[in-house]
Amino acid sequence: MNNFFIILIHTYMSKLKTKSFLVTTILTVGIMLALTNMSNIIDFFNKGDEADKIVVIDETGQLFKPLNEQMKMVNEELVLEKYDGNEESARKAVEEGEYKGFLTLSLNNEELPAASYKAMSIADSAIPGDLQAALQQIKTAMASTQINIAPDQLEKLYAPVEFEKTALEEDAKTEEELNQARGLVYVLLFIIYFAVIMYANMIAMEVATEKSSRVMEIMISSVSPIKQMFAKILGIGLLSLTQLAVLLLVGYFSIKQNLENMEGGFFEFFGFGNVAASTIVYAVIFFILGYFLYATMAAFLGSLVSRIEDVQQMITPMTLLVVAGFMMAMFGLSQPEAPFVKYTSFIPFFSPMLMFLRVGMLNIPFWEIALSIGILVATIAFLAVFGARVYRGGVLMYGKSNSFKDIKKALQLTKNE
Repeated sequence: MNNFFIILIHTYMSKLKTKSFLVTTILTVGIMLALTNMSNIIDFFNKGDEADKIVVIDETGQLFKPLNEQMKMVNEELVLEKYDGNEESARKAVEEGEYKGFLTLSLNNEELPAASYKAMSIADSAIPGDLQAALQQIKTAMASTQINIAPDQLEKLYAPVEFEKTALEEDAKTEEELNQARGLVYVLLFIIYFAVIMYANMIAMEVATEKSSRVMEIMISSVSPIKQMFAKILGIGLLSLTQLAVLLLVGYFSIKQNLENMEGGFFEFFGFGNVAASTIVYAVIFFILGYFLYATMAAFLGSLVSRIEDVQQMITPMTLLVVAGFMMAMFGLSQPEAPFVKYTSFIPFFSPMLMFLRVGMLNIPFWEIALSIGILVATIAFLAVFGARVYRGGVLMYGKSNSFKDIKKALQLTKNE
């Protein structure tokens, strides 16, 4: 057992000190800090900047005033300035940087507003989009006047239909709760997806690296291959928990400090303002189970290759399983009650994401959750026993890998020991 902990600690510490792990952690922390402080960063860069100015040539003599008033409701940061010169002088003013662009207002054959917007670049679609939206409101009002529709009738015509959604099922989530759960599950699914792929690949690479350097020949003479496999799985598992703990702590304190600036918008949409404790608990459970499921597969698949170059080819089918589960979960975000989402959530290779999706968004019976977890645990136990036998023979195999046919060879080597 001492050898087991020696390998576990060695695996953990060696990966913890690698430049790739430290750089990845620091970059992720930096991205997280940038996202949670986005409003402060935007305010910092916008400090001292003048508002965008658009010069308006009103050929009609009647559209500028209503457009300016409408624009204050659409985008109050965009300043419209009436221009008495011609288009040529307006063009020069834009080229010299005095204005962002110039807008020419006119009336078409039906006496309705028409406009032409010119700027040095039209890559920024926000400004012309806002101008068009404001003009659309003016056009609607003028067209309604032409056909003798009173303003109150027009307002009634464009008023949204009253449509209320109510769930009849007892304890069913409201629409607001579903929207919050959907955003939170979306983020956590990404965490599970990337973490499972990254750390499972790390285990396969670790085993293949040791085999390619012939370190494995020395290790198997003192430690059983089964102990090696589980020591590496737990070592990388502790590494993943360490990295996630750092990210979660940084994220928590950063969000807490910027809570006032993050109300509404992105923060409210993704449901971080009202996180259910049960959702977090299930996220941790399914993350750990998903990790052990794919880590066990990655360990014995990595033991079948002798060159680092062959690792990706060998674990590609496993990676495709994770991708398939993630894609189904993305579809399930909009239709969590779809039959195929329900049935595939009991398939162990998809359970970590699909059952977590259903738990986060629906009120499902506890026996379904327990059954899914039970199947997942049983599958992990089976893969652990089977994977240990493959690993035991696989670490003794050298030469070019012949894909999954090597599993049979590995099992034969285990029997011959």
